[in-house]
Amino acid sequence: MTPKHQSLCRRIIHSAAVTAGAGNLVPIPGFGIAVDLVTMTGMTIALANVFGGSIPKAVAEGLSIAALKETALKQPVKTITKELSRFIPLIGLLIAPTISIGMIEAAGWNIARQMDRNFGDK
Repeated sequence: MTPKHQSLCRRIIHSAAVTAGAGNLVPIPGFGIAVDLVTMTGMTIALANVFGGSIPKAVAEGLSIAALKETALKQPVKTITKELSRFIPLIGLLIAPTISIGMIEAAGWNIARQMDRNFGDK
């Protein structure tokens, strides 16, 4: 991954993480996961474009689901805490977005590395 690619990826991933964090302020269980998925789908398409690739929305959704699942399985306590925190007044509004931002960042960099492998050499 070139420095230019890293810079573009960083901007895309950070923007997606902040957007997902903002969406996770809504105190409805399950809503955060939906916001994360929609945000990650757009992020995945944008990351493919950085490396000169193009992927359909359905493929981006599949990659996003796989990345979220992998991240959640690696961090099960964070995933459970994120959803349960919605039941805690005020403090829960801070916990869920913070965890979501971290998970989107981790998943985003995994996807960026995958896109670099798939499209970076072309």
